[in-house]
Amino acid sequence: MLAIVDTGPIVAFFDRAERYHHWAVEHIEQLQAPLLVCEPVLDGEFSIAFRVDDHIRPLRDMMRKYRDVPMSLADACLVRMAEIHEGHAVLTLDSDFSIYRKHGRRPLTLIQPTAG
Repeated sequence: MLAIVDTGPIVAFFDRAERYHHWAVEHIEQLQAPLLVCEPVLDGEFSIAFRVDDHIRPLRDMMRKYRDVPMSLADACLVRMAEIHEGHAVLTLDSDFSIYRKHGRRPLTLIQPTAG
């Protein structure tokens, strides 16, 4: 599976003390490379597939729409990436992604831990 990766799973992947470490390792190892991230999330072994400067207007509009959540810049970038990379799921620990919508109406395909 192709995926766009949020900060939480990356931190959990590298930090054995994190609650979701084993979950993150299991899921990241199953995903097809390259994993996509944006500048506000992280750099390194991942392919930065999104430049904030190229998407300022849609990011502002999205953050304004979800200001009551509130939506961070990193979250807005990941949702915008999901709009651009239709075949990718979003790997996240953040429950706010169940609220966000692609193109304003379509739920994101998510990979996240089950509640419990």
